[in-house]
Amino acid sequence: MVHQPVLALFARKWSRTFVALIVGLLVAALWTLSQPSSAFAADAATGPCVADSATGCFNGTIKGVGAGVKIVISGNGQEVTAVTDADGKWNAAVTVAGSYTLTLDETTLPSGVTMKSEATQTRDITLGFNKGAVFTVNGGTTDGGTTDGGTTDGGTAETATGFNWDRLAQQSASGLRLGLLLALASIGLSLIYGTTGLSNFAHAEQVTLGGLLAYTFANQLGLNIFLATAIVVVIAGFTGWLQDVIIWKPLRKKGLSLTQLIIVTIGLALALQYTFQMFYGARTLRIIMATPETIDIGPVTFTIESLWAMGVSIVVLAGVGFFLTRTRTGRATRAVSDNPALASASGIDVDRIIRIVWIMSAALAGLSGVMLGLVLNGISWQTGMQLLLLMFSAVTLGGLGTAFGALVGSLVIGMTVELSNMVLPGDFKYATALLLLIIILLVRPQGLFGRKERIG
Repeated sequence: MVHQPVLALFARKWSRTFVALIVGLLVAALWTLSQPSSAFAADAATGPCVADSATGCFNGTIKGVGAGVKIVISGNGQEVTAVTDADGKWNAAVTVAGSYTLTLDETTLPSGVTMKSEATQTRDITLGFNKGAVFTVNGGTTDGGTTDGGTTDGGTAETATGFNWDRLAQQSASGLRLGLLLALASIGLSLIYGTTGLSNFAHAEQVTLGGLLAYTFANQLGLNIFLATAIVVVIAGFTGWLQDVIIWKPLRKKGLSLTQLIIVTIGLALALQYTFQMFYGARTLRIIMATPETIDIGPVTFTIESLWAMGVSIVVLAGVGFFLTRTRTGRATRAVSDNPALASASGIDVDRIIRIVWIMSAALAGLSGVMLGLVLNGISWQTGMQLLLLMFSAVTLGGLGTAFGALVGSLVIGMTVELSNMVLPGDFKYATALLLLIIILLVRPQGLFGRKERIG
């Protein structure tokens, strides 16, 4: 039999080795960011347009036309010609922000194909962003282009609304995808609230961190995306452990109120946001440089990255559900979430469970950031912040502190946001998610899966 002190010594040595490995990976990533990347510059010049602080990108897809169709982009002293590839995809770079005229050269259309939409459009663009342009033709349909901040699998331009059955199917699929990605991050946020009572406003920055680290390892260091994702999840989990060790456990021991702790999370969120901006800049970064490939499933069009993201999300969420319901630690986590005092009186090490929750929550948020970066075809220093309100809405809608409530709430929010885009233009769709949250809380204040509590 191995003596207990020997086991403790081995555990300490393993922990030091693990921490040293994580710190080494972080140092390597930061060093890479500080070096000029000539390889990246070459790819950007010869491959697909990549939006950065000096470049804006117009792009889109015209189905059914094949290669050789020309789109002329002119304005602000520039004239650029984009040519569709075999899949009808095109993109073009401009270096001056402003308004541009995009004209499809109808003489380059295949025989028998005519314009359905206007052949000339006007689009405004800001450097560092992507702007989609939709040209529709008789005999071909469009799967959309990219909008500011990423790509969309289907639909029409950001101002287009209207109902048809194919679009309903497309928007429903997009809503399911958004809900699954929200759930990866929201479950951790809900577990943190359940075990500590803390609403963590810095949780969104874990999502951003995941996407930015994936860009570093997959794009800058050239690692396989699956290996890069595994490394990102490990590092993100380590940051959750580090936060609890350095910040949250000491503050809990000092007996700070939840209001004070929430203010700390807001300060931490701001500090992380501007740290990300300092190292990565304000541009939108692409994890994978290749133009996303699409696949049609009936009337629904997905990118390959979207299908992978949804598949990974389903597997991971099923694993989290198994952990919470079928393992001893998972049941202890639920017990602490239900009643920390009673769990402690029953012999459960509450501090250990809270630390596991921080690690798991940060790892899930990091994974969500990677998947989000692949789906949107870009990640920036404020991506997580833009999703924070949706995450809190999902957690509140499902019931504060309940993991399964966060899952259902995320799916409801995701579907609401995407389906409302059929009648509401642009980012106005996000207001409908908040309206739904208000209505449900007026009817059921504890949320869908929350429990009624006596006040007073």
